[in-house]
Amino acid sequence: MTGPARRPRRPRRLSLLLAVGGVLGGTVSAVLGNVTGNLLSELSVAQLGSASAGVIVLGLAAAILVEWRRHQREQAAVADSGEAAPAVGAPTLPWPAGFTGRAGQVDAVIDALRREHAVAVVGRRAVGTSSCAIQAANLCREDFPDGCYYLDLRRGGRPQSAPQVLTALARILGTRPPASGRPDDLLDAADDLRGQLDGRRILLVLDNVDDPAQVRPLLPPTARTCRLLLAGTGALEAQEGVMAYGLTEPDADDAVELFAAAGAAAPVARPHRPDPRTDPAVCDVVELCGRQPRTVAELGRRTAQHGWRHADVRDALRRAVDTAPHQRAATSPATLLVTARDTAYHALTAEARRLWRLMSLSPAPLDRPTIAALAGRRPERVATLLHELATGGFVVGAEGDRYEVRPLLAPYARMHLREDEPVRRRVTAQARLTRHLARRAERHAATLVVAASPVERDRPLPLDDDPYGWFDLHQELLLAVVKVPAGAVRALPRRVRRWWFRLAVALCGWLAHVERLDEWDEVCRTVLATPTADDRPEIAGWAHNELGALRRRRGDPQRAAAALSLAVAERGRRGTAQSRMNLGLVLLDLGQLDDAVEHLELSRRHRSSGDRAGHALTDLGLGAARLARSELEIAHHHLVRAANTFRSLGDARGYAAALTNLVLVHAELGEHLDAAQAWRAALREYESVADPTNRAAALLNAGATLLAAAPGQARRAYEMLAESRRLREGGRPTAGLGRTLLHLGDAAAALGDPGEARRRWVDAAAVCEAAGDEEGQAAADGRLAGDRAPQAHPG
Repeated sequence: MTGPARRPRRPRRLSLLLAVGGVLGGTVSAVLGNVTGNLLSELSVAQLGSASAGVIVLGLAAAILVEWRRHQREQAAVADSGEAAPAVGAPTLPWPAGFTGRAGQVDAVIDALRREHAVAVVGRRAVGTSSCAIQAANLCREDFPDGCYYLDLRRGGRPQSAPQVLTALARILGTRPPASGRPDDLLDAADDLRGQLDGRRILLVLDNVDDPAQVRPLLPPTARTCRLLLAGTGALEAQEGVMAYGLTEPDADDAVELFAAAGAAAPVARPHRPDPRTDPAVCDVVELCGRQPRTVAELGRRTAQHGWRHADVRDALRRAVDTAPHQRAATSPATLLVTARDTAYHALTAEARRLWRLMSLSPAPLDRPTIAALAGRRPERVATLLHELATGGFVVGAEGDRYEVRPLLAPYARMHLREDEPVRRRVTAQARLTRHLARRAERHAATLVVAASPVERDRPLPLDDDPYGWFDLHQELLLAVVKVPAGAVRALPRRVRRWWFRLAVALCGWLAHVERLDEWDEVCRTVLATPTADDRPEIAGWAHNELGALRRRRGDPQRAAAALSLAVAERGRRGTAQSRMNLGLVLLDLGQLDDAVEHLELSRRHRSSGDRAGHALTDLGLGAARLARSELEIAHHHLVRAANTFRSLGDARGYAAALTNLVLVHAELGEHLDAAQAWRAALREYESVADPTNRAAALLNAGATLLAAAPGQARRAYEMLAESRRLREGGRPTAGLGRTLLHLGDAAAALGDPGEARRRWVDAAAVCEAAGDEEGQAAADGRLAGDRAPQAHPG
C-alpha cells in the first residue's frame, strides 16, 4: 500500500501523553518487577514514614523517565532506518483447526490475492468466511516473506471502531497510532501504515469486519506488494478498491464431510460406528441444520462423543421442525445444541430474532402488512427489522414486496420458535395471522362480482383493491393456512379456529369463482374434519352445501343431491335458503320438477329481504324450473327480474345466465327477434367471464334458436354449435353435450351434408343414453329412423 512520502509531524502534547501512556503500559511490568519489587517487600516488613514514601515515588518516576527515554531513542533509530518494528507478541496468523471442504473457494481466494491488492471474503455471519480466509492466507504464506499478521475486529464479541483498528495495526507494525478519532488523524495514521508497508511483502488479514467503516481509512489500498485480506459481511462488496468473493453455505457433500471429520477428531464413545459419509440420515441432519459449518461440526463431534445414532438425531430434529406450532414437542439435546450454536441468530437484536421466529409460522411469503399483523408491530418498525434480517441473510424477498425465511434456514427458524417462544405466544401470533388474512380475504371476496363487471374490468386497480390480483398473489399462503396438516386440524386452538373457518369460507368463494374445483373440494373436506363441524351443525351444513354445489358443477347430480339434503337438515333457517336453492337446481337437473319448484319457493321465502343477490339466484332457478314445466309467462317474469337484479349488481355471470334462459322462453313464445337480442347480449357477457360451461349452454341455445327461426343462417348456427361442442369436450357425458350434438347434426343436414348429420345423431344418441337424457335420446333415434332432420327446436 504505497502512498506519497510524508514527513513525520511534530508530536502534539496529546500525542506525547499517549506515547507516555503506551510506554507506561509496556514497561510498567518490567519497572515494577525490577525496581519496586524489593521496595514493596520491604514495606511489608516495616512501616515507612511520609518522607520515605516520597523518596520511593521519586525513585519510581526517575526509573520510568529513564525507560521512556530509552524507548524514544529506539523509535528514532527505527525511523532513521525506515524499517517497521513489529511489537513484541503481535498477533500472528492462526491455523484453522479441522478445516474441511471449500477447496475450490480457497483456491479462488488465493488466485485473487495474487492479482488484487485487497480481497474480501464476504457472506452471512457464521457461514465460514473467517475459516476460508485464514486457510487461504496460510496456504500462501510463502508469497509473503515479510510476515502475515492477523487482527480480529470482533475480539471479545464487541466490534472495534476505526480508531481502534488503526491503533491495533500501528501496534503490530510499529507505526504511530491515530492521535484522535477525527478523520484527518485517521488518514494520517493510515498514511503512516502505507509508508511502512511500501515495498514489503506483508499480508494483513482483518477478520470479522461487520461494518465497512471499520476499515474504510485503509481503502483503497495503494501498496505495490502488500496485500489486504478481509473477511466479513456483504457490505464490503460496495467498497472501492476491494475485490469481493461471495461465500455461501457448503454444499451437501462438503457438509457431510465436515460432520464426519469433526466426529473422527473427537473421542469416540463406541469404536465401531457407521461411516457418516455413507449414512443417508446424516444428509438429512446437515440439511436440518441449514448446512451451517459451526453447527454441523459441533453436532458431528457431539454425536461421535456421546455415541448417538444418526437416525435418532435426525428424528429428534425433525420432530422439533414438523410439530404444529400449537402443540408441544419434547426438547432433545441435539435441538438445544443446534439452537445454541447459531451465532448469527444470537447476534441479531431481540426484536429481529422474534420477528424471524414468528415468520417461520408461515409456509409462504408474507407482505409487510401481514408481517406487521403477525408480529403485532407498527409497519415502519417492521421495515427496519426486515432490513436487518435481509442484511444478515435470514430472509429473502419475493414477488409483490413480500418476504420469507430463507428456505435453507426454515428448519432452523422453527427450532428457535419452539425453543424461545412459549406455546401461548405461538398461538397468539397464529391467531393474529389468521385473523388478518380472514378479514382481507372476506373484503376481497365480497368484491369479486363487482370486479368482474365490464366497468371495473376495464379500469386498472391497485393490487390491494383488485380481488383477483390479491388472491392470485397470496393463494399459496391462504391455501397453506387453511389446509393444515392431517390430524393437526383437530387440535387447532379455539381462538384460531373461528378466524380459520371465516378464512375458509372466503377462500371457497374465490375458488368457486375461478373454477378451481379440486382445491375447493379439499378445503370443504378439511372443514368437515374439524371438531367444530361436529359440535356446530351449521358449519357442517355449510361444508355439505359447498360440496353439493361443487358436485353439481362437476356433473354429478345424484351425489350433489345427497350432500345438499344433509345441508338442508343441518343448517338454520337463514342458511337453509341457500341450500334449498342449490337442492332445487339439482332436482331440476334430475328432472324432478315439482320437488325442484317446491324447494326453490321455500328458498325465496326464507331469504332475507336485503339479500338481493340471493333473490336473483332464486328467481333464476325458478325461471328455469317454470320453463321446464312449460309455464312460459311465469318463467319469463322470474327471468326478467333475475336479469335486472344481476345487471344492477354488476354480476356479469348471473346476467348472462338469465339471458341464456330467456332465449329459450322467447323462442318457445315465437318471439324470435327478442330471442336473437337475448343470445347476442348473453354471448357479449360471456366474452368477459371465464365460465366455459355456461358459455357452451348459451351457444347451444343461440344455435338451436337460429336454426328454428332462420334456416338460411344454418352456417352461423353450425359454427356456434361446433364451438359449444368444443367447450364441452374432455368431460363426462352430459345432457348438454348430447343436445349440442343433436342440433349440430340438424345444422349439418340443413347445410346438405347427410353423412355428417347421421354421425352427429349417432353420437348424440350414445351421449344422451350415457347421461340419462331419455328425451334427447328419443329425438336422436327419431332423426336416425327418418334419416332426416325435422324442424330444429331449442334444447
